[in-house]
Amino acid sequence: MYVRIFSTLIFVLIISGGVAFAQNSLISVQTDNSNYDEGDTVLISGQISTIIGDTEVTMQLFKDGNMIEIAQIRVSQDGNYSHTLLAEGPQWKNPGQYIVKVTYGEGNVAEQPFSFTPASEVIQTSSNFEVNAGDSGTFDIQYSIRGGTIENISIDPQIFGLIVKINAIDDGTLVLDLPREFIDAEKQDGKDDVYIILIDDVQTTYEEPILYSELRTVTIDFEQGDSEIQIIGTYVIPEFGTIVMIILTIGIMTTILVTKNRFQIKI
Repeated sequence: MYVRIFSTLIFVLIISGGVAFAQNSLISVQTDNSNYDEGDTVLISGQISTIIGDTEVTMQLFKDGNMIEIAQIRVSQDGNYSHTLLAEGPQWKNPGQYIVKVTYGEGNVAEQPFSFTPASEVIQTSSNFEVNAGDSGTFDIQYSIRGGTIENISIDPQIFGLIVKINAIDDGTLVLDLPREFIDAEKQDGKDDVYIILIDDVQTTYEEPILYSELRTVTIDFEQGDSEIQIIGTYVIPEFGTIVMIILTIGIMTTILVTKNRFQIKI
């Protein structure tokens, strides 16, 4: 009986020691994303809780147990370190899980996995989406999306813009060709103005490298899990929404009735 109790205590102490060692490790590691496509930049960073002289962090990258990259990283005075990798080249051809392993001093190790997708397997869709413009009929928006799919594009007259619903299964990019005839952003002097782009109600930046006379091409980066992109301009067709048209119609009818009554009073 005493032997069993003693063995149990030893077992608990060993487990407790292992947990304590993991919790008190001198080094941590993380990546700025959990999924990368070919050509992406992988940012590896972490922190050292206790600096050991001029000791550097050894970073190793493994795929299926094979080391494909190694680097020595200097530690800053505040204990932070960082390193970047470009996810391309002969070693970056196989999809799946990659593991970042960092070592500091003796016995201080941390690991961080991430997923990689080569360019040949990145899902990219290019097509046209037919947008309903009410009484103005419909118009097409040509698009290209990587990392997700477009579920719907609709007009929102209240914001003078478009609502783009997406299913972002990964970080990706959306390219839209916006016809000036149907949506645009202009200054008072008629020159091009910037669009306001919101992703899930948070303003973001976009790229517009080339300006065309009939359309504007915008490139928007989104993150995994994003669902709605608002593109706000200064003009969108139809210029009058349904509610505005109803109010306008009521106003015209009221004017006609008032005019008729006035004629009747005069008579």
